[in-house]
Amino acid sequence: QVQLVESGGGSVQAGGSLRLSCAASGNTGCMGWFRQAPGNEREGVVGIQWSGSTKYADSVKGRFTISRDNAKKILYLQMNSLKPEDSAMYYCAASYIPVGLTPSEYKYWGQGTQVTVSS
Repeated sequence: QVQLVESGGGSVQAGGSLRLSCAASGNTGCMGWFRQAPGNEREGVVGIQWSGSTKYADSVKGRFTISRDNAKKILYLQMNSLKPEDSAMYYCAASYIPVGLTPSEYKYWGQGTQVTVSS
């Protein structure tokens, strides 16, 4: 069982930045960030393998950067040039096997941290 705890959400104006963190209680192979806005399905934002290889959703390429500190078991998401459409609850997720950006592929989930971007 792996527990995930997100932090770093908040409210910013469009064009601003936030950095999300996710602390894991154990080692996992693949981790990812997902988001869900009211009335929308949960969508994959970016995933990262233990090796460091990444997969980004087209909507965030060039603006968001994922990284992980395997020794500290912390996952990060640096979000720059934020847009109002980035507003959502952001979730950290983990899997023991290499996966992509489909939520059903991930076994462990955090409780989420809210990101609100105002125009």
